Amino acid sequence: MAIYLRRANQDDLQRVMEIIEQARAQLKEKGNPQWQDGHPFPKTMKSDIKAGYNWVLIDNQKIVGTATLQLTPEQTYEEIKDGSWLKPNEPYAIIHRLAVLSSKNGQGFGKYIFSNLLTVGYLQGVRNFRYDTYYKNIPVQKIGQEIGFIKRGTIYIDDKIDNKHMGFELNLKSPFVKLS
Repeated sequence: MAIYLRRANQDDLQRVMEIIEQARAQLKEKGNPQWQDGHPFPKTMKSDIKAGYNWVLIDNQKIVGTATLQLTPEQTYEEIKDGSWLKPNEPYAIIHRLAVLSSKNGQGFGKYIFSNLLTVGYLQGVRNFRYDTYYKNIPVQKIGQEIGFIKRGTIYIDDKIDNKHMGFELNLKSPFVKLS
């Protein structure tokens, strides 16, 4: 059975929101306040899809996960406390709004999404990637660190529940290819 990533379209919005709602419920169940104010909202996801930033993970011909790869900088990431970005002045992409179908948790689908988004970004010339998450979101911290993201410090975002988030960064090298 093939597992692959594809760009989301507007027909996927309902399924994307179902997966996000499941993730929101799981976060709450584990005592994590992330997303408990209702975001990411359908309006946000619709905008991500329209911009071509939202991606869905397909397993057995069904959408089982989603995330956004934002290819534009964000003011939130310009200032970091208790640390620093390794490459603060270079372009970067941001991974946002990662969610996996609850029945697929613990099966590596979060890693599939992260890894595939790195490939998508790399093919578009991006070498630096960032993401943020709540201090209580241990699973997302762990997934990122397992594929090479490094905690760089604290960023403050527009979040009514907890604006203090951990900022992570991964810097890929551009391989030197000599054509003969």
